[in-house]
Order: sequence, then structure tokens, then C-alpha cells
Amino acid sequence: MALVFLLLGGIAYIGWYVLTQPNSPLPRGWNPLVPLHVQDDVTPFTKMKLARAESSLDSCLAALDGAASVVAMAPLEAAGGCGIEDRVTLSTVGESRIDPLQTSCAIALRTAMWERHGLQPAAEEIFGASISVLRQIGSYNCRPIRTPNGTSSRLSTHATGEAIDITGFDLSDGTRMRLISDWDGDAQKAAFLRAARESACTWFATTLSPEYNSLHADHFHLQSRGWGACR
Repeated sequence: MALVFLLLGGIAYIGWYVLTQPNSPLPRGWNPLVPLHVQDDVTPFTKMKLARAESSLDSCLAALDGAASVVAMAPLEAAGGCGIEDRVTLSTVGESRIDPLQTSCAIALRTAMWERHGLQPAAEEIFGASISVLRQIGSYNCRPIRTPNGTSSRLSTHATGEAIDITGFDLSDGTRMRLISDWDGDAQKAAFLRAARESACTWFATTLSPEYNSLHADHFHLQSRGWGACR
């Protein structure tokens, strides 16, 4: 029995040694000790690494390095619980331009993961083209949650920059897609928009689409906080 434990301990040590070496043969995405980078392959460790990357502004920016145009800013503090703690300005994600906006680094990181691992593969598969522009209508907005019955007493995740609203996409071949006109329109565009929604559910903690309610008829509401709602 002692020999068995000795052998197991030796194997564990060898495994740990291999994982911790700078020139480890294990691909980055499969090494649980290597921090997340947007360009890494998606593996069973990716979600754990994403949570780790969001734990600080420095680790979040490191995960985005070279994969998005982000500029770190001082935290924004506003009355009534509004503000953005890990504030950045975002202007590109991967191959896609996005009108510059202030948001949380977590939203910037999740948007970059969605663009690379969800949107671009879907655009290539359905259209044989790439996404060139993400169309957005904002992230930070100090306001309560809106419902079909009026405003709520609770703050929206927009009030802390932990959400972004995406209205559509432009492709490299000139194709334009907007949720308000194409969600139930052209079959190919509708298929892409639904694929975009499904992949958003992978990378955001809450995803709300036109199927949720009439307030979301023209945009995806995507949050870095939530319990996995995908509607």
C-alpha cells in the first residue's frame, strides 16, 4: 500500500511539474494553471478561467491583451449605487469594430469571448463571411430595471456597467442584420441571430432576446451577472 501511495504521489508531482513549466507541452486552454486569454481554445477549464480573469482589472485586461481595444479608466462612482468599478472604454473586439462605449471589463471580456468563439464561427458557417461590426446601444445607464408594467424598484445591471445591449451586426460582405427587422425575417439572417443568441448564452450570465418580451424586440440584453437565464 505504501508503494502505491508513493507511486501516486510521484505521478501527481510529475503532473504538477509539467503544468507549471513555461514550456509545458500542454496547450494553454487545457492547462488549468495558465490564465485565460481570449484566443485560447475553449476547454472544460475555460469557464473557471473566465471567472478567475474577472476577479481583478489586471487579470481581465491580461485576458483581453491583443484581442480587443480597451483602455482602462478610473472607477466611476455615482449616486444611488450607480457606477462602474472596473471601468474600461471598448472600441474593438477581435475582428469587429464596436462604437466606443464605457463598460465594465467583465462585459468587455465576455463580449470578446462571444465574438471569437460564437459570432465569427456562426457567420462563417452561415454566410461564408466574417463579422465586421457589432452594433450596440449602450452599456452604462444609471436607471432601474424596466418591465412591461413600468419601472422596477431595483437597479438595472446597466447601472453598474454589467450589461450591454446589442442591436445587430454588419458582415464583411456588406450584409446587415438588425434584430428589429430580421429576427423573424429572412431565413438566413434569422438563423444567424438565433445562433448568436445561443452562443451569447454560453458567454454571458444572462441573455435576453426578442423572445423574452417586447422591450427586447430590437436588442440582445447581455449581462455579466445572473443565474444563466437564456431567453
